[in-house]
Amino acid sequence: MIGRIELALLLGVAGLLVLAVTATALRSARRDRRHGRLLSVDTPAAPGRLLRSERWKLAGRPDAIRVRPDGRSVPIEVKSRPAPRRGPPDSHVAQLWAYCLLLEESTGRAPPYGVLRYGDGREYELPWDEAARSWLWQVRRAVGRPYAGEDRASPGRCSRCVFRSRCDRAVA
Repeated sequence: MIGRIELALLLGVAGLLVLAVTATALRSARRDRRHGRLLSVDTPAAPGRLLRSERWKLAGRPDAIRVRPDGRSVPIEVKSRPAPRRGPPDSHVAQLWAYCLLLEESTGRAPPYGVLRYGDGREYELPWDEAARSWLWQVRRAVGRPYAGEDRASPGRCSRCVFRSRCDRAVA
């Protein structure tokens, strides 16, 4: 049988847990409201809005789209892993800026920024501006070029490669 002291401690711990969960939820809601009202969320059960650009030959679904009070949309890309120590990798930035471009083309208004949100709660607001457009265009052109076999050999990759015995570039 549980005594009064044990029951009081149990209720106290339960109360603290409820308080902690509520505070976390409120903090998350406040953070999200800062980016505007929710327009779309991409989940397996309910896929979000597919954005397309025939001109850029791109299509994609941001994890979330929020609309700011001024009417501009903001894409939010959620990564389940913790934020990298050195900041977002280029692949994450390219994905987010591609969503910014797709939103701009579909709505006619440029997003002020895009958001990369990591599993540990860190968030990066990356401005969508001329420098971002230029960088994304360079990436898009590089990806569009035919592969010229310019991969550089490395001991680690070559040691695991199934074509090593037939490769003239393999590291010995």
